Amino acid sequence: MDFSGSSPVPFGSESVQEPTTTPLKIIVAGGFGVGKTTFVGAVSEIPPLTTEAHMTAAALGVDDASQVSGKTTTTVAMDFGRITLPDQDVVLYLFGTPGQDRFWFMWDELTLGAVGAIVLVDTRRLQDSFAAIDYFEDRRVPFVVAVNQFDNAIVHPVEDVRGALDIDHPVLTLDARSRSTSRSALIELVRHALDATLAEEARAARAPLQTRT
Repeated sequence: MDFSGSSPVPFGSESVQEPTTTPLKIIVAGGFGVGKTTFVGAVSEIPPLTTEAHMTAAALGVDDASQVSGKTTTTVAMDFGRITLPDQDVVLYLFGTPGQDRFWFMWDELTLGAVGAIVLVDTRRLQDSFAAIDYFEDRRVPFVVAVNQFDNAIVHPVEDVRGALDIDHPVLTLDARSRSTSRSALIELVRHALDATLAEEARAARAPLQTRT
């Protein structure tokens, strides 16, 4: 058999492994019109998949769009994007939730297998974030709160926001239109989720063994 045309394999090359990244599922949540679709679109390294529909007159009667000037569409299923964080050796798959109450039935399916969540908030409508925060707290999903800095909104210190929400989770600020600040928020979430996972494992290791009775 003639191998004259084949290329020689460098000594030891068979042991060289390509670097791998860990895939992680991240949820982007928050109230209606808080910037979830914008966030996913700004940070995704692939064209984001969006499932937006034009708001009907019926929807305008249900959803408060008074603080969301010019909003004519709404997410009816999810937003999807992807971003690689090479320094953290992870690739994040982003799933943006619909913000309207009538689509809450989809949340359990969307959050299945997620390692963490970003809850976007608008300080002019802070109460719109309560349901999302309660959802992740009840299910012990690590999350960070990200205050989306709208152009015409008053800037509040993050400690004031944390106090108003009555949470111990990280609170940070970002501009959902900005790739850099959105990326920084995702890095913070990955760190927080890792810390939460390690803390949970430590608690489990200290728990006494249950005996059979």
